[in-house]
Amino acid sequence: MNLVEKIALGVLHRIDPEHSHSLALMAMKAGVVPMPGIVTSDRLRTSFCGMALSNPVGLAAGYDKNATVVDALTQAGFGFVEVGAVTPHPQPGNPKPRLFRLTEDQAVINRFGFNNEGMEAAAARLTRRSRRRPVPVGLNLGANKDSEDRAADYVRVFETCGPYVDFATVNVSSPNTEKLRDLQGADALRGLLSGVLAAREGQDKYTPIFLKIAPDLTDAELAKVAGVAQEVDVDAIIATNTTLSRDGLKSRYRAEAGGLSGPPLFEKSTRVLARLSELTDGTMPLIGVGGIASAEDAYQKIRAGASIVQLYSALAYKGLSLVEEIALGLDELLERDGFAHVADAVGTGRKDWL
Repeated sequence: MNLVEKIALGVLHRIDPEHSHSLALMAMKAGVVPMPGIVTSDRLRTSFCGMALSNPVGLAAGYDKNATVVDALTQAGFGFVEVGAVTPHPQPGNPKPRLFRLTEDQAVINRFGFNNEGMEAAAARLTRRSRRRPVPVGLNLGANKDSEDRAADYVRVFETCGPYVDFATVNVSSPNTEKLRDLQGADALRGLLSGVLAAREGQDKYTPIFLKIAPDLTDAELAKVAGVAQEVDVDAIIATNTTLSRDGLKSRYRAEAGGLSGPPLFEKSTRVLARLSELTDGTMPLIGVGGIASAEDAYQKIRAGASIVQLYSALAYKGLSLVEEIALGLDELLERDGFAHVADAVGTGRKDWL
């Protein structure tokens, strides 16, 4: 972290967290935030679900909900970027305050509730940027809170925005929309994924479809989710979203409702990741998310079974320079342990998490 970034973060942390995030997005859009561009090496370059990535470190959904700063984010050192979640109709989300910094825990609790400007606004922005992206850009699909057919919402968003993104994520694991996680049940999940995959057949290009799951599933529930994902032939699973657990927290905000992210999620999400890798015999491509704040964290996710990783919450504490720091640090760890390519390290430490 450079001095300017350290000062900027210090100022932003004195402001309401949702407002400070909006200011950070404005600064990125104005082009005043230094960006490293592409960060890569022979060890870091990899392919995932047909996408060529300069490195395996991506941005998780939620940072840029409305695809307003895609250009800047694709120059921030990430190997890939995911925007959204986006719903068919605009919606304000849950009442404020709905974002809390748990500074003592380096964590975040949010209960946004899929606040976004809707699929038409996102599609218009993604269309303008679709031909000049240096890294793949994907979209997190969501459902409106008041929808009578949430499964149909995911299809509608994909049909509208799918032509302009490199991958799409079916997000049924946010804890902030009532009963949304019920869609992780085997029958509901099968129907939902089948609908989105059928919609892909009607488009002019093949768009990888990912499934994002919760870290709070029981072993039996996780096995059913893995089975359905393999049955319908989803392209990859993202493990995991935020957690409802509050174990070991110190912050005065620890009792706030919403999804917890950051380091307290790391162990739980990594165990789910390793279990998924075991359940699918390492054949299902996995994306590791949850609590990544260093190169060592990213490396542990990869060794637990993830081919690529995503981060978000740590950026609130360490700034965007963390992206390059993690990618270059990961390169050093791979070299230290004798791996010629990041793909060679995937799953090599899975047994440590089971």
